[in-house]
Amino acid sequence: MRRTALLASAALLTGLLPLLSAGAATADEPAPVPVDRFEGEVPFANPPAGGLFTWGGDADDPPALALTTRTDAPEGTKALTGTYNISGYGGFTHDFAFDQPAHDWSAHKGIRFWWDGQNNAKKVAFEIKDGGANGEASELWTTSFTDDFTGWKQIEIPFTDFTYRTDYQPVGGIDQVLGLTQMWGYALTLPVGVNGRFAMDDVELYGKADQSLRASVTTDSAVHPVKEGATATVKLSVATTGAAPIDEPVTVAYESAGGTAQPGKDYTAVKGEITFPAGTTSGTTRTIQVPTLRDKSAEPAETIPLKLTVTGAKAPAETPQIVIDAHGLPYLDPKLPVKKRVADLVSRMSLEEKAGQMTQAERGAIGAGGDIASYDLGSLLSGGGSTPTPNTPAAWAKMIDGYQLRAQATRFQIPLIYGVDAVHGHNNLTGATIMPHNIGIGATRDPGLAEKAGAVTAAEVRATGIPWDFAPCLCVTRDERWGRSYESFGEDPALVQSMETVIQGLQGARDGKDLKDDDKVLATAKHFVGDGGTEYGSSTTGSYTIDQGVTKVTRQQLEAVHLAPYQTAVDRGIGSVMPSYSSLDILGDGQGPVKMHARADMINGVLKGRMGFDGFVISDWNAIDQLPGDYASHVRTSVNAGVDMMMVPYSYKDFRTTLIDETTAGRVSAKRIDDAVSRILTQKFKLGLFEKPYADTSGAAQIGSTGHRAVAREAAAKSQVLLKNAAGVLPLKKSQKVYVAGSNADDLGNQTGGWTITWQGASGKHTDGTTILQGMRNAGGDVTYSKDASAPTSGYDVGVVVVGETPYAEGVGDVGNGNDLALTPADQAAVDKVCAAMKCAVLIVSGRPQLIGDRLGEIDALVASWLPGTEGDGVADVLYGKRAFTGQLPVTWPKSETQLPINVGDASYDPQFPYGWGLTTLTKVPGGGEATLKALTLLARTADRTGSARLGRAAVTKARLLVQQSVGSTITQALAKPFAEADHLLLTAHYTQALTKLLEAYRAR
Repeated sequence: MRRTALLASAALLTGLLPLLSAGAATADEPAPVPVDRFEGEVPFANPPAGGLFTWGGDADDPPALALTTRTDAPEGTKALTGTYNISGYGGFTHDFAFDQPAHDWSAHKGIRFWWDGQNNAKKVAFEIKDGGANGEASELWTTSFTDDFTGWKQIEIPFTDFTYRTDYQPVGGIDQVLGLTQMWGYALTLPVGVNGRFAMDDVELYGKADQSLRASVTTDSAVHPVKEGATATVKLSVATTGAAPIDEPVTVAYESAGGTAQPGKDYTAVKGEITFPAGTTSGTTRTIQVPTLRDKSAEPAETIPLKLTVTGAKAPAETPQIVIDAHGLPYLDPKLPVKKRVADLVSRMSLEEKAGQMTQAERGAIGAGGDIASYDLGSLLSGGGSTPTPNTPAAWAKMIDGYQLRAQATRFQIPLIYGVDAVHGHNNLTGATIMPHNIGIGATRDPGLAEKAGAVTAAEVRATGIPWDFAPCLCVTRDERWGRSYESFGEDPALVQSMETVIQGLQGARDGKDLKDDDKVLATAKHFVGDGGTEYGSSTTGSYTIDQGVTKVTRQQLEAVHLAPYQTAVDRGIGSVMPSYSSLDILGDGQGPVKMHARADMINGVLKGRMGFDGFVISDWNAIDQLPGDYASHVRTSVNAGVDMMMVPYSYKDFRTTLIDETTAGRVSAKRIDDAVSRILTQKFKLGLFEKPYADTSGAAQIGSTGHRAVAREAAAKSQVLLKNAAGVLPLKKSQKVYVAGSNADDLGNQTGGWTITWQGASGKHTDGTTILQGMRNAGGDVTYSKDASAPTSGYDVGVVVVGETPYAEGVGDVGNGNDLALTPADQAAVDKVCAAMKCAVLIVSGRPQLIGDRLGEIDALVASWLPGTEGDGVADVLYGKRAFTGQLPVTWPKSETQLPINVGDASYDPQFPYGWGLTTLTKVPGGGEATLKALTLLARTADRTGSARLGRAAVTKARLLVQQSVGSTITQALAKPFAEADHLLLTAHYTQALTKLLEAYRAR
C-alpha cells in the first residue's frame, strides 16, 4: 500500500509521522486491504452497480461529492470531498455491485480511513453492511466517531465496536450476527445543523482478526422459563466465522448468581466450567442444568441469572436467565371470570409495570428484545414494511415467539399484544392474500363479502402469531384529494356502517368469545373521529395538504357523518379504537381546532362514556408528538384524554419514564392508570394470550391459499364499477382479438396500491398474485399487450386500456403534494391512440376518482377498477362476463377538481357520475318505465310497513337499474342529485323515499 508524501510542508509531514506509523502493518499482521482509494477506481453510481451515491431526507439533504486532487492527500493524489447542509438526515454510501459476490472481511481486525477534521465536535455515524441479498437488503451495523480535531487523522474502528442498528433496518433483521463473510459496503451519516465540508481518503481493512473476534459462545436463548420444581437446561454453543474449527481452547465459567429467586429455597445453586478444546468444530453444544425447588407458595415469576465468563471467544451478548414461572395466583386461573383476573393482576402490579403495559414500541427499535423485560413493555408493532427476514409466515411466527419469550422474564409474565396494519389482507407479508382496498369493498355493496374478507385477513394474520389488527378504517371520505381516500368504504356514513360486518369477520362474536380462536384477531376502529373530513389546505404536517389537517363541522354534522360509524363499531364489540392525527373544530363550541389525541370530551366523554366503549384506545404512530407543549404535557394530556396505550415506536423509554413521573407527581391519577391497564389486560385475557402466548401456526398453510384467494377474487370482481358501456362493448367475447395497453394492465404493485409489503407500496412485482393482463389471458382471451400502445393497432376488435395511479399512502398521496387527479401524459396518450383506432374500454386502477371527462366522448366503456388487490382474475371475470358487473360508486365521481369536495346530499350536486352509479351486464334489466317504477313504489311501501329489508332492497335495486338503463350518455344535475340520494335512502332503509327519488331522477333524464 503506497503512502505518498505529497505534503505541503515538513512541519505537516512531521505531524503526521505518528499517524502513519500507527497505520503500518506489523510483521505478524496481513497487509491492509483497500476498500476505497478515491483515485477514480470507484465511480459515482447507484445500485445495483457498484459505486458511491448520496441520500437524504429531502431534496436539500444529500451532500455534494467530488473526487478532488489534493497535494496533502494521505494516499494517492485524490481524496473524496464534499459539502453539506442537512436539516433532516443525509449522507453517502459505497455499495459493492449487486451482481458480484459479497466481500469477505473476516480475516481482519477492523476498518479504517483518513478524515480531514473540521473540529466541529459533531458525531459522524459510520456503518457497514453485513449479509443479505445485496447492499440495500443487508444488515446495518453502526458506530460513530467525533470530529473534534483539525487536519488529517486516521480513524481506526475495530469490528468489535459495531453494534446492530436498532432504529432502522432496511430488511428488518436477517440473523443479527456480524458475520463479516458477506459484506456489501459502508455508509456515513453526516451531522445535522452544520453548514459543513469534509474530506476522506483511503478506506481499508486492517489488522489480523484474533479468535475472540472470529469465535463466539452463544446460548440457545436469553430466557429459559421453567415450571417450579423442574430442571432448566441452558445450551451453550461455540461458533466461528466461516464455520472453521477453533484454533485455541475456549472456556466458559458459569455460576448462578443474583436475580429474584433464592438459592436453596427456590433452586439449587450451580457453579462450574466448560471447555471447548482446540479443534472443536463450529456449532458444538454443551449444556448446563439448574434444578428448581418446589414449595407450597403462590408466587410471581422469579429469575436466576446464569453468569458466564468466557475466555478465548466472544461472550454472549446477554446473561441468560432462568425464569421460574409464576404460579398459584388468581389471575392465572382461566376458570375465573376475566373481570376478576384483571382486578387481581392490576392489584399486584407496580406503577412501573403498569406504565409498561401502556407502552407500545416498534420491533425495529428493540434489537434483540432485552428491553421488553427491562421496561415491562406491553405491546410491540410492525409499522408498514417492518418485517422479518425472510418475509415468510414461519419467520413472522418465530420472531413474535421470540418477543413473547422475553415477556416471560417479567414478574407477572404478562404476554405482549403484537399489532400490524393489515388493512386489506395481511399486507406486510409476502404471499398473503391481498384484498381490494376498502374503497373497492364499499363498491361491492356486499356486507357478507366484507365479513368474509375480514375473516380471511384475520386467519392469515393470526397464523403468523399476531393477535391484533389496526383495522378497519371507519373514516367517511369527504374529499378525494385526501391521500387516504382508498382506506374508506365511501363518502356516505350509511355505506360505512353497512360494511362494518368486517368487524365480525376479524373478531367473531360481538361478546369477544371467539377472540381466543386461532383464526380471529382484535380489531381496531380508526381514526376517531373525523379524519375523512379534513379541510383542504389545513394540514401542518410537512408537505401534506389535507391529511392530518382540521375537520370543521357543526355538532349535527359530526354526529350524523363522522361519529355514526363508531357507534356501530361499539355495538359490534370492537376491541380497540385509534384516534386520528387530525384536529377537530366543532363550530360554536369555543375550543377551536384541537388535536384528537387531546380531546377528552370525545374520547372519554363520547366514545367511552356515551357510546359505552369498553375496549382500549391506542394512539397513532408518534401522534402525541403533535400536541402543543413539552413532552410531559404531551403524555399527561393524551393519557388524561383517554388514550390507554401509546404507540411510541422509538421513544418508548422516554414515554414510560415520563408517564411514571407524571403519575408520581399526581398530574395523572392512579385511577386513570388502573383504568387504562385494566382495559388492555381485559383484551389480552379475551385473546387467550395468558394461556397461549405463542403462535398457533396450524392455519399457516392457508395463507395465500386457493380458498382465500377465491374470496379476494370475488371481492375484486364485485368491486368493479361499470360507469359507461356504449353499444355493449363489455363484456368481451373470447373470440375477439383484444389490444391491451396502459401502465396498470400488467403491474401488480400498482394494482395493490399503498400499504402492500411496504408503507407506501411500490410499482412492480413485490408479492404473489395475478395482474389484470394475466387474468385476461387466464380467462382464455385472445390478447396482445403493448404497455405504451406503441405496437400497431390495426386488426383488433376491441381495445382495453388499463390506466390510473401509482401507489401512495397517507399524506404522501395528498393532491397538491406532488399528486393530482389527472391521468399521466403516457396514460392519456395510450387512451387516445387505442380509442381512436378501435372500440375501447378504459379501466381506471386507482384509490380515488380520476378526471376523465375530457376523454369520455372517445371512450366506449369506462370502468372504475379501484385497487383490486392481488387477484386480477376477478377483474377478468367481469370483463369476459363470467360474472356480471354489479359494483356501485362508493364516492361521487367529479367532473373537475374545482368541484371538490362533492358528496351525496350536497345542495349543489353536478358530478360526472353520481354516488351509487353502476351499470350492470346482467342479461335482465327491468323495463316498463314509469309504470314499473310506480309498481316498485308499492312494493317499497309494503317493505317499509312490514320491515322487510329483503323486499325493500329488491325494489330499490330494480328501480335503480331501470333508471340507469334509460339515461343514455348524459347525466344531468337534475338526475344526479335524486339518484345519489336514493342510494343513501336505500342504505338507511327508507325504501319508499328511495323510490320517490328514483322516480324524480327518471323524470329528469
